[in-house]
Amino acid sequence: MSDQVRTRFAPSPTGSMHVGNAHTALFNWLFARKHGGTVVLRIEDTDELRSTPEALDVIYGGLTWLGIDWDEGPDIGGPCGPYVQSERLERYQEAVNTLVGEGKAYPCYCTPEEVEERRQIMRAKGLPPKYDGKCSSLTEQEREALEAEGREPCIRFAMKHTGNTVVNDRIHGDVVYDNSLCGDPVILKQSGFPTYHLAVVVDDDAMRITHIIRGAGHLPNTQTHLQLQEALGIPHPEYAHLPLILGEDRTKLSKRHGAVSITEYQDLGYLPEAMFNFLSLLGWSPGDEREILSRDEIVSLFSLASCNKAPSVFDLKKAEWMNGEYMKQMEPGQLVGRVHPWLVEAGLIEEELTPERREWLVKVVELMQERAKLLSTYPTWARYFFTADYEYENRARSKWLDKESTPDVLDRLTAAFEALDEWHVQTIEVAVRGIAEETGVSAGKIIHPCRAAVTGTTIGPSLFHLLALLDRDDVLARLRRTAELSRQGKLAPATDNDGGA
Repeated sequence: MSDQVRTRFAPSPTGSMHVGNAHTALFNWLFARKHGGTVVLRIEDTDELRSTPEALDVIYGGLTWLGIDWDEGPDIGGPCGPYVQSERLERYQEAVNTLVGEGKAYPCYCTPEEVEERRQIMRAKGLPPKYDGKCSSLTEQEREALEAEGREPCIRFAMKHTGNTVVNDRIHGDVVYDNSLCGDPVILKQSGFPTYHLAVVVDDDAMRITHIIRGAGHLPNTQTHLQLQEALGIPHPEYAHLPLILGEDRTKLSKRHGAVSITEYQDLGYLPEAMFNFLSLLGWSPGDEREILSRDEIVSLFSLASCNKAPSVFDLKKAEWMNGEYMKQMEPGQLVGRVHPWLVEAGLIEEELTPERREWLVKVVELMQERAKLLSTYPTWARYFFTADYEYENRARSKWLDKESTPDVLDRLTAAFEALDEWHVQTIEVAVRGIAEETGVSAGKIIHPCRAAVTGTTIGPSLFHLLALLDRDDVLARLRRTAELSRQGKLAPATDNDGGA
């Protein structure tokens, strides 16, 4: 085996790219980059009924969004191609011919229904429900008779049925499997397509993969893969099986725990660098209490020895917190570049910004930056900066806007703001506090109705700063509109969502 580290990410294009797929890709990438090695992208499309070109686009898009690149693959080529399994069928057939010719594999004529029926009988007897080897010792005449019935065989690999197979794993240590408990797996389907077991062994050897880093769910498969490698005279790569990722209730991660496709997190407004950081800490620790780490820091600190055996918990609240921390640390001008497309998509701002308009947007983004946790926060929570077409939240209506005193407060605010010579933070604050003093109430009893009227919400950044970023005439129009609606009891119905970042 080559001294140079070569890892691979080998997804199946059969659906969305789940968090577990992205996590595996990331750890392969980290290990290769840490050791100056090569990352291979291989597409395992031997599930010919479920593989789709659309799913392949999702894989490319998800990896690119996370910032995971590869050195060899279907799109860029390389010395070990082709990198799509359906284009390598001849190679798998050659391996099968070798195994059958040496008596290490055999044709099986059993139907799936027959195999399942015999497994049920074994279960009833308390035996492991494995394939019972019925076709492993057929005579030539018996095979001819079965073929005369029109039966098409698959090919099964003859596993060892005595002794143990020991998987030496870089994370789990030595894992021992009893060979007597394992049946003979199918390695070539009737369609001529290989199963996962054969294809992965043949391809990993052909592509000179030195380290197999994959999810712990594949650990039992390694018993079969080691025996196949031995039967084909292939050297064993090193194995490292990553811990499972569970939901917060410690069950298998699923839709009920929130988004599970990596592209869904992109659609929810997560930053790729934050998701990269978050995923790297699932099952790995840098050795200290730090949680916010740059890409370069993660690469330099990463090691398989620091990976955990125990399952990791995908904490969506922590992911959102981490994303918020990344957004806080960004320069406002840089964050604008991430936020602007979201606002354009929502129809809240023009696609081409003048220098003045961009300068204003930077101030808006900076004002919201401390509380915003997702890019998607801006088109929702900050909507009032861009349009007067907003709903009054239920909380804003019940706490302030439905009060009998509110129209008078809003009228006073309108008059005071209209009389200002200048429209900026300081003059606005003086006017608001002046009304509170005149009416003998706390400043909050003026500030809160003003915020509810101008924004439709009860929470947000400094009222004086946000008003200063709005056009004065627009503010006056909002105050007058809300005062009139409040008097008439005609405030627009609000949704159940009371918002907030």
